[in-house]
Amino acid sequence: MSGVVSGFTVIFLVVSLGYLLGRTGSLGEHASSVLARLVFFVCTPALLIHSLATSDLSVVFSATLAIASASALIVGAAYVVIARLWLRRAVPELVIGALSSSYVNSVNLGLPIAIFVLDDASFIAPLLLFQIVFYSPIALTALDLTALDPVAGPGGKRTSTLKTALVPLRNPILIGGVIGLAVSLVGWTPPQSVMEPLNMLGQASVPLALLTFGLTLTGVAVFKKGQSPRRDIALASVMKMVAMPLVAFALAKWAFGLTGHALFAQVVIAALPTAQNVLVYATRYQRGEVLARDSALMTTLVSIPVIALIAATLA
Repeated sequence: MSGVVSGFTVIFLVVSLGYLLGRTGSLGEHASSVLARLVFFVCTPALLIHSLATSDLSVVFSATLAIASASALIVGAAYVVIARLWLRRAVPELVIGALSSSYVNSVNLGLPIAIFVLDDASFIAPLLLFQIVFYSPIALTALDLTALDPVAGPGGKRTSTLKTALVPLRNPILIGGVIGLAVSLVGWTPPQSVMEPLNMLGQASVPLALLTFGLTLTGVAVFKKGQSPRRDIALASVMKMVAMPLVAFALAKWAFGLTGHALFAQVVIAALPTAQNVLVYATRYQRGEVLARDSALMTTLVSIPVIALIAATLA
């Protein structure tokens, strides 16, 4: 449990700092959008390139990759179906909601828990690979094509089908993931003069995302009636903290035959809260921002007793 407490302490301290900076106005009125764009266009792509280029992919391709991928896709798809039929949301809001219900906080909380609770940091590597190389590009492609409205160019002029199809390929996160994976697959080690700047920028991704999260809490009432999509948030939170751990448990136990510590690890990974990256994506596309913010906050708070219950039951 000390790892759980330590991981959540890190999150709350950095988010609180962002909130204080927002309250004092130290970074200006546009700080959250500027930081979100910095994370989206610079820091996260650098993190992906460095992380994948230095990873041992033989460790990544394991049962954990299959379970994490399947559980996230199942829960995300279930959210889209339910929210579409029940809440009648547009595609961009469905995408942000699906991410809020299935995209886990694998770095700033996942790594401490993997090290101190699971006693094995390798459980997080497959999750990182799935989310940054496969899941994020799919979601961002959907947002590129639906939230940015690439068909309508400047002055309302329509662009060609080819230009529309190429919009997702200009996404910096997709580009970073592809570059990092390609470098790792060919076995080439870039020079230190290249890797070190990427490492420096990549290390700034998580803290800046947390600061952005804190800044967005300034001057707003969380779950405020009439402004916050409460049903969307409740649905995403329940899917993330209840449905996803149960799906991961079922897959790990009955599809892969895992038991003991291995089974426990898969369920804990699935019970990690929503990543702040989702808020960065929502801010970038200016769709579903309140949903992403409040879902991340709700699942972070709820994940403490949920992970404690999992530990007491399966550890």
